[in-house]
Amino acid sequence: MTGSGLRRLAIFAGYVAGAVVSAALLLLSLQGVIDNHWTEVVAVVTGGWCVWLVVKEHIWNWPIGLANCAFTFIVYFQTRFYADAGLQIVYMILAALGWYWWLHGGDRRAPLRITNIRSDLALVLAYVCGVSTILIHDALIVVKGTAPFLDALTTAMSLVAQYMLTKKFIENWLVWIVADAIYVPLLWSRGLHLMSGLYFVFLLMAVAGYVEWRRRQAIGASG
Repeated sequence: MTGSGLRRLAIFAGYVAGAVVSAALLLLSLQGVIDNHWTEVVAVVTGGWCVWLVVKEHIWNWPIGLANCAFTFIVYFQTRFYADAGLQIVYMILAALGWYWWLHGGDRRAPLRITNIRSDLALVLAYVCGVSTILIHDALIVVKGTAPFLDALTTAMSLVAQYMLTKKFIENWLVWIVADAIYVPLLWSRGLHLMSGLYFVFLLMAVAGYVEWRRRQAIGASG
């Protein structure tokens, strides 16, 4: 078997393994074998699939991402991570835009290609992130949200990263890496162990995504 054939076989095996693990987690939750509510399990499963498909630059990440937003909203709202709960609504809007832009956002309505963000736009987004963190933090203090500063910071960073993702800027992965590194201990400290584990996987996937998108960008540039 050729190298490309082995690669396709490995990818297929990965999809099968992911489907088996997803089904097993949901069954264990419904049977009460694990403490995690089924809504958290569905949020974890759809989140994992969504990010994996983004790494592979697959358009189906967007509809699965919409489902993930709905279930993640429920989980975060119940644990009083209000900023991150509200973030899911914005994610749904961005997911719809990203779905369209990935298909028709390029030149002459062609599919978007992976690009680097312009330095001036990067500065604007950094400013937006900083201001948003302050505003969200102040709002969370008023509503007595959980971990207001870190919740606000990760919310602002996630919004910026998600926007960058919808435009296929490769640097979106760098922002996700930092945000996920904060999410892992934050969620664990609040008893959301399964979600914390998911964000650790997200962290690894973000690293893999950056490497994979750089490879695809190089291929596109040379093609």
